[in-house]
Amino acid sequence: MSNIVAIVGRPNVGKSTFFNRLIQRREAIVDAVSGVTRDRHYGKCDWNGKDFSLIDTGGYVLGSDDVFEAEIDKQVELAIDEADAIIFMVDVESGVTGMDEDVAKLLRRVNKPVFLVVNKVDNGKRAEDAVEFYALGLGEYYTIASINGSGTGELLDALVEALPEKEEVVEDELPRFAVVGRPNAGKSSFINALIGEDRYIVTDIAGTTRDSIDTKYNRFGFEFNLVDTAGIRRKSKVKEDLEFYSVMRSVRAIEHADVCLLVLDANRGFDGQVQNIFWLAERNRKGIVVLVNKWDLVEKDHKSVKEYEKAIRLQMQPFTDVPIVFISALTKQRIFKAIETAVEVYKNRTKKIKTSQLNEIMLPIIENYPPPAYKAKFVKIKYIMQLPTPQPQFAFFCNLPQYVKDPYKRFLENKLREKFGFNGVPISVYMRKK
Repeated sequence: MSNIVAIVGRPNVGKSTFFNRLIQRREAIVDAVSGVTRDRHYGKCDWNGKDFSLIDTGGYVLGSDDVFEAEIDKQVELAIDEADAIIFMVDVESGVTGMDEDVAKLLRRVNKPVFLVVNKVDNGKRAEDAVEFYALGLGEYYTIASINGSGTGELLDALVEALPEKEEVVEDELPRFAVVGRPNAGKSSFINALIGEDRYIVTDIAGTTRDSIDTKYNRFGFEFNLVDTAGIRRKSKVKEDLEFYSVMRSVRAIEHADVCLLVLDANRGFDGQVQNIFWLAERNRKGIVVLVNKWDLVEKDHKSVKEYEKAIRLQMQPFTDVPIVFISALTKQRIFKAIETAVEVYKNRTKKIKTSQLNEIMLPIIENYPPPAYKAKFVKIKYIMQLPTPQPQFAFFCNLPQYVKDPYKRFLENKLREKFGFNGVPISVYMRKK
């Protein structure tokens, strides 16, 4: 399991811009108007060979100043509680504000690495102005410009050095299936239907449940740990702090799972936050099964299932080889089919292909459809093997690996899926020098 780093601070200091730069994806919406980010954004980042999960806590719907200050306190307290390190971002243009001081007051009491980051420092004059942030009582600060990346290298060097080493947790050999998804999608109802009893994982008090709860489950002659990551029971409204807490717990559960059962509300669809969870599971190379819950509440005809599934797969591109099961936790419709599918995905993820079989099947395909010539040079793939890793990874040995581009790697991945069956599992293809 990797560490979690939370970015905290008041609105419009550049948290989302910084977040996008670190994860190298434009996931968080950036705008000059404060309060744009409403959903929690999270992704993977690595620096100098050390990876960590990054949480962007920015963005609120402003009611009144008092309401806002109460909400930011809740966010920071939860980030302090769950994260392994905190990046506290402030804005050199605005200087020290009352809200900055409130956050700093909370951070001064914690026993975790806290990095004070002064953003929008893009010239010498602003670097001099940043001195006033010593008044926050958090010691040394780092000056960056998240818009162009200036200063981020020094910050990340210090950050990864301060992150605690994660101990390997010795657990039983049972596979771990994590039930993840946004709040109010029916995760708890799904697990309750499976185990036949009600389990309240989290109360209305933020932070009640500290860890994910495992349930040993035995069906179809296959035993596994079912990990309940439901941060919230079914509610008409989701509080900001509870939603954020459930997200952080889901991040940890995803990293420690073998297969992720991604539950979504059929009435809401494959929306932005569900996509974030999907891609986080994909980047962690986990098996994935998508469960469309509350299907009994959707008005549908004989075409609706195919159309709904097609719309989801369109948003999954290019990783569309994922099983989608339409369920109802309330009526128990197809819930055991969901578990059977997760078992199959787990088997696919742990599948090992013999080297002789790989070469016998793949080399003729490569001979008929070789990599395109590049700069009048021809790539010749001579040998293939599956790497000894927990998830499917394949090395293709050739004379000029640097000339094999991503489209051809996707072609090889598709052929591996077609010939050997890796439904629901991300595949990594590497070109190596022969």
